[in-house]
Amino acid sequence: MTNDTLMWRIAGGSGDGIDSTSQNFAKALMRAGLDVFTHRHYPSRIRGGHTYVEVRASDEPVQSRGDGFNFLLALGDSFARNEQDGAYYGNEELKPLTENLDDLNEGGIIVYDTGQIDEEAVAETGLEERAEANDWHVYPMNLRELAREHGRDVMRNTAGVGATAALLDMDPTHFENLIREAMSGEVMEANIEILEAAYDRVAEFDESHDLRVPEGSHDSEQAMMTGSNAIAYGALDAGCRFISGYPMTPWTDVFTIMSQNLPEFGGISEQVEDEIAAAALALGASHAGVKAMSGSSGGGFALMSEPLGLAEMTETPVVLVEAMRAGPSTGLPTKPEQSDLEHVLYTSQGDSNRVVFAPANVREAYEQTRLAFEIAYDYQLPAIVLYDQKIQGEVRNVSVDFFDRDPDPSIGKTLTEDEIREAAHHKSGKFQRFGHDPEDGVNPRTIPGQKDGRFLATGNESEPTGHISEDPDNRTAQASRRLGKLDTIRDNLDGRDESNQTAHGPAAAEYGILAWGSQQDTVFEAVDRLNDAGHSVKALGVSDLMPYPEQEVTEFLESVDECLVVEMNATGQFRGLTQKELGRFGEMLSSLLKFDGEPFEPGEIVEGFEASIDGDQPTAQNVKYQPAAGD
Repeated sequence: MTNDTLMWRIAGGSGDGIDSTSQNFAKALMRAGLDVFTHRHYPSRIRGGHTYVEVRASDEPVQSRGDGFNFLLALGDSFARNEQDGAYYGNEELKPLTENLDDLNEGGIIVYDTGQIDEEAVAETGLEERAEANDWHVYPMNLRELAREHGRDVMRNTAGVGATAALLDMDPTHFENLIREAMSGEVMEANIEILEAAYDRVAEFDESHDLRVPEGSHDSEQAMMTGSNAIAYGALDAGCRFISGYPMTPWTDVFTIMSQNLPEFGGISEQVEDEIAAAALALGASHAGVKAMSGSSGGGFALMSEPLGLAEMTETPVVLVEAMRAGPSTGLPTKPEQSDLEHVLYTSQGDSNRVVFAPANVREAYEQTRLAFEIAYDYQLPAIVLYDQKIQGEVRNVSVDFFDRDPDPSIGKTLTEDEIREAAHHKSGKFQRFGHDPEDGVNPRTIPGQKDGRFLATGNESEPTGHISEDPDNRTAQASRRLGKLDTIRDNLDGRDESNQTAHGPAAAEYGILAWGSQQDTVFEAVDRLNDAGHSVKALGVSDLMPYPEQEVTEFLESVDECLVVEMNATGQFRGLTQKELGRFGEMLSSLLKFDGEPFEPGEIVEGFEASIDGDQPTAQNVKYQPAAGD
């Protein structure tokens, strides 16, 4: 830790309240005037299994997790499996302490709960020797006993926060206020007593250190939220009033938040039997004239392939969200990866006719979800918001006034009954729902129940009035019109005042780094460090994946000598997409890849870039460099 950054990690077992405690800790720091960022790591178990959350806080904007951390609060695992000699999973009770030590920075602090973690077992790990070698400051405290003295065992998290506040010389008032807001009665009083008792207990230690929390202030009111919150709020503000889905980590958060809030807006949420039904139900709602969405994670999204193709053929607008996790199959259910890109771009039947956005952070998640609804309903096609567990779970503070936007209830080119009577009709007298030659490829639609409307929609190729047709000329005209919408959408996006792509670093830099989705802000921090170290580097974060932002990426690549593509997958999928769209740049694109279930740290990108200049492999564990084609 330095004087301007705190990196605090709380570790325990799933079910030990690690997530809620970390969010309250981050909220207290935000209210103290700091910018906050959290990173969450958890197993695919409801109870037990090592889980941790990092909270990074600074008086400057925080865009990424840090390199390692400086303060460990290890609570132990209350739900650990019974330890036996030779047990496959080892001593799970001890893991919240031992499995975090490799990432603890020199000079860091360790507080561990001796009421849960056996001190004799700790002695056998060699912690004392490692602490001396790394100048760690170790504070064994019986947090469980302290909590029991004033309340109940489960309140030991509050004791840990109290100890943290004392060790970092923090004012505990913000924590006390949060307790008063969330609790009442005896439970509230007990937690406040435990917080204060733990704060005072720290004075009994002779150990001293120099770590402190920075001081800061905010110019405007702040709110704390995850990417899941931002996607849900963006959908609500875009006028979405129907969602259907089936729970699957990590998409479940969006589904849950929408389900909790839709009734207040007169909307409907439906949990169905599987993802095929979920996507099909959303299509039906949209066909009936409601802004609708559905979503899933990789395995569930695979089941949506057939409804997705139906939406493309029938030109039914709908928004789907896909929360990536490490695959194939179930893979790592609770870990982030960016390996569903090709799956989302190309799944379904025939030539894809969809829009895909990959937001990089909370702000982009909100804005690009709104944009997905706008594009889907203006151009009558499916739009997909592609994100991952990193964005889903990380918490950031955002200015409340960022959300001062007008809602958008419009549903695109939809005719009124008066307009239907004046619309183009076939010689048979039937409304031409799928006419061959509208100016922008988009025919106005009608809503079931409107007099003289045309509601026929089939998964087969159809002629202009909607009847099935196998005529070659009609097929060519209809497929070309549908695919041509992507060119029109690209022109629309390119013509806007603000781009979805984000540039960072000196314009005249010699080297470039390309990133997409959740890795963007980590790359930006790495770029700043590289330039401070004397390199000449800039970066471009890309969110428009289909239609691809050819003009912006071309200008970026033409301005640099070489470019490193950073992504969380094993096969360089975004690099492959870029080479597909901009083949002439293939020989200047190399890859920095990570696919171990953990997102990049800024330092890993710095070290990976410096190694790539010489064509070497980085020394960071599980980070791989792939040279450009032909090297």
